Amino acid sequence: MENFLLLGICFVLGLAMRLAKVIDDRGPAALNAVIIYMSMPALALLYAHSLPLGVDLLLPAAMAWIVFGVGYGFFVLLGRRFGWDEKTVVCLTLCAGLGNTSFVGLPMIETFFGAEYIGVGMLCDTGGTFLALAIPGIILAAKVSGEKVSGLMVAKKVFLFPPFIAILFGIALQPIPYPDWLTGVLSRLGSTLSPLALLSVGMTLCLSALQGNVRELLLGLGYKLVLAPLLILVLYMVILGKTDVISQVTVFEAAMGPMVTGGIIAMSHGLRPSLAVALVGVGTLLCFVTLPVWYVVVQAL
Repeated sequence: MENFLLLGICFVLGLAMRLAKVIDDRGPAALNAVIIYMSMPALALLYAHSLPLGVDLLLPAAMAWIVFGVGYGFFVLLGRRFGWDEKTVVCLTLCAGLGNTSFVGLPMIETFFGAEYIGVGMLCDTGGTFLALAIPGIILAAKVSGEKVSGLMVAKKVFLFPPFIAILFGIALQPIPYPDWLTGVLSRLGSTLSPLALLSVGMTLCLSALQGNVRELLLGLGYKLVLAPLLILVLYMVILGKTDVISQVTVFEAAMGPMVTGGIIAMSHGLRPSLAVALVGVGTLLCFVTLPVWYVVVQAL
């Protein structure tokens, strides 16, 4: 309860700071840089070091690829039905085909499942969501916007991403015990993730972008908040019969709201910017209501 209250306070505080114009548009970007270069790598080093390795860990990383691929096909079909252009389809795919598995996902995992499962969330995010955005996501955005994309550019995005590097180091160092002082430092640095992430998300919300985007918004959020987690739940927990906590956390991550970074990529490439803002803003608010429901569902199976 205390963790959930902390997240709510930080989220509302971030929103209040935006409305009061205490910060400008560069505020969230600065916080995001701290999170990506300090908080997330610290958590990755800490929890990847004790993460039990096995084939089952491929499932969390695969989740985002499945949701992204099915989402792209889903939005292409809807685009044909409603006469959407390619920019609308790709905008929906980047935002609603990818979840906020880091800034919202990791704090929520800690709140509902416990800090020991943050490592699973890191796999969902870094091995799944981030790579799906960095490779097919960037390629789609560049293609639709008329830009050229090179293999070198994609490789740099992947292999120079700090949390990705930290996960590799954490796994490689598993045979070597961490000294107590290092564990303490990493834990303190990583503990900044939850408050900073929710502050950042609150600062990015802009609900005025709803006008003219209602139908696309409803369909996009319907996929992200309902169909996507349902797909992973049926595939992992029903068909494959994986009802352990790792699978529960993976379904929970699939239920996260639209990806903030996916929205930023869509906006920077001119892919329906107002729709991207609406998806991220409204989706983030709604997921605070839908995530507890999905938690109850996965616990019941």
